[in-house]
Amino acid sequence: MARPIVAIVGRPNVGKSTLFNKLIGQRLSIVDDTPGVTRDRIYGDCEWLSRHFLLIDTGGIEPKSDDIILKQMSRQAQLAIDSADVIILVTDLKCGVVATDEEVAAMLQKSGKPVILCVNKCDKVGETPLEYYEFYNLGLGEPIAVSSVHGHGTGDLLDAVLEHLPEDTEEEIDDSIISVAVIGKPNVGKSSLINRISGEERAIVSDIAGTTRDATDTYISNEFGDFVFIDTAGLRRKSKVEDQIEKYSVIRAKMAVERANVCLIMIDAVEGFTEQDSKVAGIAHEMGKACIIAVNKWDALEKDGKTMDSYRKKLMNDFSFMSYAPIIFISAKTGQRIDRLYELIKFVDEQNSTRISTGKLNDVLAAATARVQPPTDKGKRLKIYYMTQASTRPPTFVCFVNSKELFHYSYQRYLDNQIREVFGLEGTPTRFVIREREGK
Repeated sequence: MARPIVAIVGRPNVGKSTLFNKLIGQRLSIVDDTPGVTRDRIYGDCEWLSRHFLLIDTGGIEPKSDDIILKQMSRQAQLAIDSADVIILVTDLKCGVVATDEEVAAMLQKSGKPVILCVNKCDKVGETPLEYYEFYNLGLGEPIAVSSVHGHGTGDLLDAVLEHLPEDTEEEIDDSIISVAVIGKPNVGKSSLINRISGEERAIVSDIAGTTRDATDTYISNEFGDFVFIDTAGLRRKSKVEDQIEKYSVIRAKMAVERANVCLIMIDAVEGFTEQDSKVAGIAHEMGKACIIAVNKWDALEKDGKTMDSYRKKLMNDFSFMSYAPIIFISAKTGQRIDRLYELIKFVDEQNSTRISTGKLNDVLAAATARVQPPTDKGKRLKIYYMTQASTRPPTFVCFVNSKELFHYSYQRYLDNQIREVFGLEGTPTRFVIREREGK
């Protein structure tokens, strides 16, 4: 059985995302005083009293809104309610019970799911304020007073959640699940790809650049394995990022890359490579993630027999700093090569976690140094005593040498190429750590 799911719902700007971040113990969801900041469903792992469950933060529900984005936010919240085992309805003590709270409460009662009423912004310690008792009128039982900012009452809230969760199956969180961050500029089709692979409207899709703001998770299990696809906000040039919320989104996208195993760097086939694509890819490269360059909207391009080869050669030149990354041409609209994409994700993830024995590494080192002598300076020659792999994700090699200064970057590149020639390591960057010590 899958982990139980708990959904946090409520009208806009009652503190749902602040509570979500407090309960999971990290700043995963964007928090701002502007209503409507959270637009999609955000997932996070939550643990309480040794019980694990999946917590979902949702966009604010506005049942009677005509705004297109607000309507889709409400639909995303409804999807979360449908999939949840327990629902937390968040209300605002300072505003009291408003008409929207009553409408949302009525909607939740119809769902037949266990609903826990949370009265947020009870920030003062001590006697319960009189305004608190007004929330009994919602007909959802005893409200739980909480301060999502300070953490007061969150223990009582989580205790109430556990009372309604299905029996614990003692299932361990599966480390075999591959997390994939889908990154790129705005409007390259990231959300469209997520919707294609999930078979539902998992993320809001619009021609308006910047529709996706949070990094949203989609769990996929198929014949290729188990995956979590993280849809991120499009990363624009800094000069284009004026909205304060969008600045947070850039940070969130970087955090999504940090928690992913594989980064899918999406390029618009029609627009072609831009400087911003290089910067987006650089984030994944610097963090040592396995990378795939996915050229989307391939169906929209006029092609002949040589188009793919010439396009690939140009991209290899544009992405020369990460020549290890495989290139795949896809269409999120038609589903072209999506199955091949799963295989490639599994392959580069395996490469990123490759471990090479010290003996094999030093065999390659001996052959490489015999073929091309290490550099010299002022009569002193570089000596590489031995090499060992210190860690994976990415593969990190420690070289013990007589002089760090003599170990030029060009020779590191040469050794890296020799290692790749023997062991593959396609789709993953590598790291070299140089340690200096005296010879025996």
